[in-house]
Amino acid sequence: MEIGRLEISDELLGTFAPIIVYWVYSGMYVMLGSMEDYRLHSKKDEDEKNLVPKKDVVIGVLLQQVVQAIIATILFAVTANDAESPQPPEPSMVVLARQFIIAMTVLDTWQYFMHRYMHHNKFLYKHIHSQHHRLIVPYAFGALYNHPLEGILLDTVGGALSFLVSGMSPRASIFFFSFATLKTVDDHCGLWLPGNLFQTFFKNNSAYHDIHHQLYGNKYNFSQPFFVMWDRILGTYMPYKVEKRCEGGLVARPSKECKEN
Repeated sequence: MEIGRLEISDELLGTFAPIIVYWVYSGMYVMLGSMEDYRLHSKKDEDEKNLVPKKDVVIGVLLQQVVQAIIATILFAVTANDAESPQPPEPSMVVLARQFIIAMTVLDTWQYFMHRYMHHNKFLYKHIHSQHHRLIVPYAFGALYNHPLEGILLDTVGGALSFLVSGMSPRASIFFFSFATLKTVDDHCGLWLPGNLFQTFFKNNSAYHDIHHQLYGNKYNFSQPFFVMWDRILGTYMPYKVEKRCEGGLVARPSKECKEN
């Protein structure tokens, strides 16, 4: 792919574009964070309830992204075509759409079952997945704040499987993984914004995932990042509604009674 006069390989863009998208998009949400009328938790709750300082979150995310970049580089190198081999033709839009649907399904399936297992296995939850749940009040740039092992198992391996099974090209992967990154950041943004397309067209959105980060939703709403099909099929779907808080702002609440787990 050529940008201006600078030629950058699809593999390089596929590795680093999602990282750039992550920080640019989450930075936009940081600037919107003062919009108290649209927050699912108050700024005070974000500062007081979370169990990890934001500088540690930034370091943790950067560490995960370094590991992802290394593994993506290796994956692209292993799957690359011989330079002397004829390049395959650009896929049609129908083929691209099919690849994206397959990749989304594979990624959702992998993440649902791995995510659910990390909640039900007490050792894995205590020593690995609980790190992500230190963010009781989610915010955008904390989306990839995980234990390094979880980052590899859920995100990196899941991404590699979706790439390989779908058969997409490195160029297609630029757009798929950038889109998946936007979706993941949006799910953790802590805001419920009118006109937000992710929150309008996906049941799996910031309110849905906020339910999961609360004590009563800890064993529900495991699906990420796209659909809620596995939660619905396997009985772990907790429906929600977004209401106004009497003290201002919004709150996501279960739309049915549930017991704390």
